[in-house]
Amino acid sequence: MSARQAANPQSPPAQAGDAAAFAPPESLERRRLQSYLAQMLGDVVAIIAGFCLTGYLYLGMTGLGQAFELAQLLLPVYLTLALYNAAYSLSGLQSASKGAQRALLSLMMGVAVVVFFAFYTKSSAEFSRVLFTGGALLTAFTLVWLRFQIAAVVRWRCGPRVTNELVIDDGGPALHWPGAFHADAAALGLIPALDDPRALNRIGAVLGGFDRVAVSCTPGRRAAWAMILKGANIDGEVLDDSVSALGATGARIASGHGLLRVSIGPLGLRARAAKRLFDVVLAGAGLVLLAPLMLLVTLAILIEDGAPVLFVQRRVGRANRFITIYKFRSMRAARRDDAGDQSATRDDVRLTRVGRFIRRTSLDELPQLINVIEGKMSLVGPRPHALGSQAGDKLFWEVDRRYWLRHALKPGLTGLAQVRGLRGATHEESDLAERLGADLEYLDGWSLWRDMRIIAATLRVLVHEKAF
Repeated sequence: MSARQAANPQSPPAQAGDAAAFAPPESLERRRLQSYLAQMLGDVVAIIAGFCLTGYLYLGMTGLGQAFELAQLLLPVYLTLALYNAAYSLSGLQSASKGAQRALLSLMMGVAVVVFFAFYTKSSAEFSRVLFTGGALLTAFTLVWLRFQIAAVVRWRCGPRVTNELVIDDGGPALHWPGAFHADAAALGLIPALDDPRALNRIGAVLGGFDRVAVSCTPGRRAAWAMILKGANIDGEVLDDSVSALGATGARIASGHGLLRVSIGPLGLRARAAKRLFDVVLAGAGLVLLAPLMLLVTLAILIEDGAPVLFVQRRVGRANRFITIYKFRSMRAARRDDAGDQSATRDDVRLTRVGRFIRRTSLDELPQLINVIEGKMSLVGPRPHALGSQAGDKLFWEVDRRYWLRHALKPGLTGLAQVRGLRGATHEESDLAERLGADLEYLDGWSLWRDMRIIAATLRVLVHEKAF
């Protein structure tokens, strides 16, 4: 589906209960990134062209070299200020005039910084003041002009709204957003059932590709929808007309209706890009360096209990969607637990001798490096759980409804709970409560440095008394 179609959708009719009939649009995140790069390249061209043209017109070829030096001096200062001044932001993509204003302000500040620096280093005499002033003025004109030209590129790549928005009608007041997708919850079988992972997977499949979602539902379902949207790694809102009367903070009014903001993705674009790059580099290096060890584990499993070598299981991933994870098989082939209904215990008779060793040393988790490369998992994050996992005699999500919030990020190979020793069987509800607390703490205030510390701490707990 093209960006233009996404901006002005005509959703096909869906059969009742068939979420697959609703095709989510392609995510615009990569297209927005391309648009930011186009704006940045345009700004660089404007600065170099503005100064060089001024230098050539004023002093000929001699002025051209001096002007290029001034442009080189201004460029890093401008780009730094532009990044922090939101010259490359969503609002700048949506409005060419707003983006141009912020770029122009960044240019003025950059010129002031260069002048200040030249004055205090007593190097201003080396440059022509006429050339610098004329270059700055011509750059300002070129910068604004190019911003408006690039707006056409942004519309071509992302559509007029530059975001994909979805309105889910679940029995609430009609909400009309120009250019937004509309989904009938009843027709698509979307039920906010927090005790049904399959229902949540169906909702997650519909939400894919959207940047922002608003749900119009009955009052009794608002809490459930809010919980689902919080765990879906998406900017989510629940319609509540009382916001209009109260003027509540953290809300907005659209099409005459009040919307409560109930969720927003925990990581921005730059943070997600940094985390993904970190994952790919380390996981790729890990697969190469650990290949001989993984081959030895493979041979040991084959010799003791035969094929298959890998244990493949469906678990809950980001946005409460199902993912398939890989582990080295540690249980006997005839007694493996595909659903995860029974956690392994210290003296579990289902384990092979090799299986007991690789569990105790955490070697059984190494194939999940493949999941990281695939993009289904991250090196650090909440551990993915099997659907049948229980704490005491209750399923995990029955113990605490906040359980679904932990899926706002990709599940991890290791996490804050693991380095704190919160692993092993969950015999009591308190066992899950401690892990859930650590997972939710990890979601609050993510940083790449924190991921590095967790990975370093993991190396100290690979062999652990609760690793069985």
